Amino acid sequence: MPLYRLDPRFPELFPDPLRSNGEGPACFGGDLSPERLFAAYRLGFFPWFAEGEPILWWHPNPRFVLFPADLKVSKSMRPYFNQQRYRVTYDRQFQRVMEECRELYRPGQWGSWITDELIDGYVGLHALGIAHSVEVYEGDELVGGLYGLALGKVFFGESMFFKRPNASKFGFISLVRRLGERGYRLVDCQQETKHLKSLGGRAIPRVEFVEQLALIGEEETERGAWG
Repeated sequence: MPLYRLDPRFPELFPDPLRSNGEGPACFGGDLSPERLFAAYRLGFFPWFAEGEPILWWHPNPRFVLFPADLKVSKSMRPYFNQQRYRVTYDRQFQRVMEECRELYRPGQWGSWITDELIDGYVGLHALGIAHSVEVYEGDELVGGLYGLALGKVFFGESMFFKRPNASKFGFISLVRRLGERGYRLVDCQQETKHLKSLGGRAIPRVEFVEQLALIGEEETERGAWG
């Protein structure tokens, strides 16, 4: 099946996600406006591409997720919380968190998919109270963080960074605990990593993931800055 090209005139239009093979990109083109990003995540698409390439939209099968009730906190992480090694805030430095994620070196990766255009799009969603950041501090220094979107009772995680041992893991665990307390059903992790699997993430069939997303329309989205 030819790769579906998005119509630049209609940011809300995406193909049926279940019709793509789930292994490569599902579609390409369009833009990274807040309107298109909102429509994409509502259906489970996310952008991932190298700088200078066309915008590629993905919808993998299976989908790697974490149910908040399944969160695992290892013995090695417990002292970080017992000793309050780090301090966590929300939505204090959204753009800076994205920029720090862009600068993080990842083995085997040249450059970053977090372009200026992508940052502008997510900053627009943050202004609408849909995109959120988690900041992790050691004293007054920002040493880790992550960002993503909240729609209904699903949180779509995007990227994270760290400058101190386990700082991003500390932020992620804190976030998942917060989400669980507020009745969130699911954290979308997109693709499997050893790090996320150790925290309780698991792969589910894409059709099950799409069924989970269908419930978003019946749920209230937690809009605005998280205090």
